Order: sequence, then C-alpha cells, then structure tokens
Amino acid sequence: MKRSPDAALFAADLYGDAAPDPATKPRDYAPGLIVTGLATLAAVYLSDRYGAPVVLMSLLVGLALNFLRADKRLTAGLGLASRTLLRVAIVLLGTRVTLGEIADLGYSALASLTLVVVATMIAAMLTARWLRSGTAFGVLAGGAVAICGASAALAVYAVLGERRVSQAQLTLVLVGISAMSSLAMILYPIAAHLLGLTDRQAGFLLGASIHDVAQVLGAGYSYSPAAGETATVVKLTRVALLAPVLVLVAYFLPPQEGERTKGIGIPWFVAGFFVVATINSIGFVPALAADAGGLVAPALLALAVTATGIQSPMQKLLGTGWRPLLPILAATMTAFMGCAAERNRKVS
Repeated sequence: MKRSPDAALFAADLYGDAAPDPATKPRDYAPGLIVTGLATLAAVYLSDRYGAPVVLMSLLVGLALNFLRADKRLTAGLGLASRTLLRVAIVLLGTRVTLGEIADLGYSALASLTLVVVATMIAAMLTARWLRSGTAFGVLAGGAVAICGASAALAVYAVLGERRVSQAQLTLVLVGISAMSSLAMILYPIAAHLLGLTDRQAGFLLGASIHDVAQVLGAGYSYSPAAGETATVVKLTRVALLAPVLVLVAYFLPPQEGERTKGIGIPWFVAGFFVVATINSIGFVPALAADAGGLVAPALLALAVTATGIQSPMQKLLGTGWRPLLPILAATMTAFMGCAAERNRKVS
C-alpha cells in the first residue's frame, strides 16, 4: 500500500530526512520542482526590482502560493527542494570561507566573536524556554541570529529535524530574521556613527551583529569602504562557525524515541561543509569553481526557502501570535549589545 507523505515523515531519521517513498518515480519530482523554480525566478525578479533580499522575496512568494500544498502531485518535488537541495547548498557554502580570512582578524577578535555567538544562542534558548516554546526552537532562532540569518536557520533546521521544529516555526523564524536583518541594515550604521566608532570597530560591530550576509555588506559599505571590508571578513568568520555549531546541536540534542540511536553521527552535509571549506582554504578549489559555488549556493537556498513557504501550514503559523518572535528579538539585542561592549577591548 502506498504511504502518504505524512506517513513518510514519521520515518524521519535524526537529521530530519524523511524516508523516500519507494513508489516515488523520478518523474514525480518534476511538478514540484517546476513550480518551485518558476516561483523562485519570480522572487529573484522582485528582489532586483525592489532591492529586497532574495530570501525574503522567495519566502513571500512561497507563502503566496501556499494553497498549492494541497496538491499532492507537488509533494515529492517540494520535499526534494526543501530538504535535499538545502543540504547541497550548505556544502557549497564552504566555498565562501577560508581559514586565512579568519586568521587575519586576530585571536582576540575571533575570541570576542565566538563569545558573542555563544551569548546570542543562550539568550534565544532561555527566552524560548521561558515562553515554553521548546529548547529546539530557541536553538533554531539563536543559530539564525548568531551565524548567518536564513542560511543558518535552514541548516540548523536540517539537523534538528521536523519532529523537533515544525515547518510553521521555521517559517516564523525566516520571517522574523528577514525583517530584523533589514531593519538592522538601516539602524546599525547610524548607531555606529553615534558611538563614534572607527572603521574597523564599525566593521566588526556590523559584521558580528547583523543577521544576513547581504545586509552586512550593505550596512558595512554604507559606513565606509574600510568598514565594509572588515564587516565582510567578520561575517564570513561567523559563517565558518556554522559547521561546529551544527555538530554541537547534533551532540547535545540526541535522537528522540523512535529515531536511530547508534552514535551521534555527523550529518553528511556538515562533513561536506568542513571538507569544502578546508579544500578552499589550502587553495585547491579553482577560482572558477569557487565563484560557481558562491552563485549556486544562494540559488539553492532560495529554492529551498520557496518550497518551505509553499509547504508551510499557514493556519498553525497564523495562530502562533507575536510571542514566538521574542527569542529572535532577544538574540538580536544580545548580539548587538555584546558587539558594542567589546568594540574597544577587542577591536582597535
């Protein structure tokens, strides 16, 4: 008897990969992938037209097409886009990071950045526990704010799995992260001017506290070219912290009842991220391949976000209210205040 997509979900393993339906044929993926691709192209057009982040536009277009989730013909392709393509994108993110760029920051700045990341995640987790939203939701919100916005949210979600964090919660985090990151891009450079920061101090503050890469670049270079360069390196360093964060999440959140319990394991996409980043650091990745990876990864992330928006259970999402956004807000404030407090002692 053919299983339903919901039944397949209950066969998910530790990392949230739904067991494939043996009856699914390659052609069954086509309808969902075609819809996801066309919707993502529309999102890219809107992003170019209005200057908004591609991830935000992908999410909004996906949510606008949410009624399509009832069409079972799209289920296989949407699942492939929101899970498999997401994990491939995480691996390709390794092409954007090198150990040399991280070393240029210096040990003190790296230590400061690590402390801010840890404090940010703890703030989100404590707030989520206070709201009784669950530790997993706090980890998801904190990881998104602490590392690299929507990309980190999707990566952490891939490790946590759908049993711990629902797609409605993921969508809520993506919406909150996109909104707060855009607001930070406008307000943080103004705050840096009011604080009288040097270019390097401002670059560290902006790179270490703003959520998404695009907003970091916009804020940094709007302050000054030198601040933009520093902000870019700091942000890439935060991206490099994604892999160890994912490993720690897999370690401290062991399998639940009914899931595999043989060792903690390391998700294949986390190991792939490490491998690609290491190869890129020692110069074995050709410039053309690195550039291609830097283009393909955001494209796959956009496809995954669009599919997630289409699949999101909107009734559950709309019923959550504003309280679940508090962990994101708490993490955002912790990141900004932590970076501002460290500006003179760690970055001169």
